[in-house]
Amino acid sequence: MRLRERAKLLKREALTLWIAARDPRTPLVAKLLAGAVAAYAFSPIDLIPDFIPVLGLLDDLLIVPLGVWAVLKLVPAPLLAEYREEAARLAEQPISRRAAAIIIALWIAAIALAAGLIAR
Repeated sequence: MRLRERAKLLKREALTLWIAARDPRTPLVAKLLAGAVAAYAFSPIDLIPDFIPVLGLLDDLLIVPLGVWAVLKLVPAPLLAEYREEAARLAEQPISRRAAAIIIALWIAAIALAAGLIAR
């Protein structure tokens, strides 16, 4: 499988996790982990910035695939098949600016919370 195909598959799996995180039928632990991995995968902000040699790309090559793998093990197979179908359908639609705004707002809230806790 070519690198471009793998990246596209990983993006679709991250979308599958986003769907799983929002479904009430997903087990709680899987839902929390799925939301965190999907938010990290789609976020424009990385844990380690990409401009840092090796480490910047290594976090994307390790954190996201390992997180996807862990969630896929926690979600029941019938639900996972349903989520993947929906993800494939959504992947062909235009990009949602509302989702991007929500992710950015969540990052800002997390940073503000962390700053508030550090300031104490």
